[in-house]
Amino acid sequence: MWRISGPRAAQVHEALTGDAVPKPRVATRVAVRGPRSGDIVDDGLALWFPAPASFTGEDVLELHLHGGAAAIAQIARALGAVPAVRMAEPGEFTRRAFEHGKMDLTEAEGLADLVDAETEAQLRQARRQMAGELGALYERWRSELIAAIAFFEAEIDFSDEDLPPGLRAKVAAEIRRISGEIAVHLDDGRRGEILRGGVSIAIIGPPNAGKSSLLNRLARRDAAIVSETAGTTRDVIEIHLDLGGFPVILADTAGLREAGGDIEREGVRRAKARAEQADLKLAVFDGGVWPARDPATVAMIDGDTIVIVNKIDLGVIPEAPFIGVSAKSGAGLDRLEAALGDAVRQRFQPAAAPALTRDRHRQALIDCQRAFARFLAASASELAAEDLRLAARSLGRITGRVDVEEILGVIFAEFCIGK
Repeated sequence: MWRISGPRAAQVHEALTGDAVPKPRVATRVAVRGPRSGDIVDDGLALWFPAPASFTGEDVLELHLHGGAAAIAQIARALGAVPAVRMAEPGEFTRRAFEHGKMDLTEAEGLADLVDAETEAQLRQARRQMAGELGALYERWRSELIAAIAFFEAEIDFSDEDLPPGLRAKVAAEIRRISGEIAVHLDDGRRGEILRGGVSIAIIGPPNAGKSSLLNRLARRDAAIVSETAGTTRDVIEIHLDLGGFPVILADTAGLREAGGDIEREGVRRAKARAEQADLKLAVFDGGVWPARDPATVAMIDGDTIVIVNKIDLGVIPEAPFIGVSAKSGAGLDRLEAALGDAVRQRFQPAAAPALTRDRHRQALIDCQRAFARFLAASASELAAEDLRLAARSLGRITGRVDVEEILGVIFAEFCIGK
């Protein structure tokens, strides 16, 4: 499919087909001809979306053709012959939609997440953001703040007039209310950001406990090398899973022990670092020596850890809350996957309110909170008013209302060509 947006879209249709554009939003069969011979190189459907009723807000032509290398090459040459027509840059269609007021920045980012979504949970979150839920929340705060600013500036502009008593106290109360809502929004455990990027789960434990075999079982493939030789895993091995609709990055790490060489010591260091950074941990113990437990692994167990006893095929039956599995036979794997799915859902299930999904949103909200704190502490009305303006500007940067030119390139560079 070819998509052309801009004031020369109608000229492109005429150059390729020899006809005027079809009726708006009506699929019309067309024959596309080569630029030199005039012979038909492909036929298909044309859709015409005149401005401003299009995705970008400009005239948009869509050509749905069969394709083929030779036909694509000829059509590309024909397009190149039309003056001022060029290939789109990554994210350019979405950027034009933003610039023409068709969406705000959070909706554009939601579209990017929709394109990249690999699991059902990611898809749901992206749809909510693309539908404008997150942007509407930020714009509500911004509108309420602007109203408070206008109310407060009356104290400065009309200081000689008879203004209502307690004006500043009323504005301060409103700012505290907005600040409280933003604080709750920020204190979300980074659920939206983690869901967007994937839940990080580290498998830890002593050498030969069966960590790599367990990773392979969960991956349903031989992702990691398995050997009876202790210390086979030296680096962190990652696989990506869809766990009940949630994106998961599962990492197999080196066995925790007093390493004998530089390479193995580095592997143990990376294992500990990865475990500290992980959202969840799977601590695997060797059922062959159970109930003996590796002290280094025990020291890393916390409230975000699921404890597993491997090799139950040897006859060991661990007591609750430990989960017994056999990475060799697959026994107990269903119970482990259910427990892991419950842990992920409990921690990262999207809440009723739209989730904060990007660090740039978080930083802008933190800047807003800092401006609120300065306002509440300011003695001079002029300085307090400027702090409120800075707070409003921070909120506006999230949706694209103000001062966004410097971040547009970064945001839309994440898109693929044609979006």
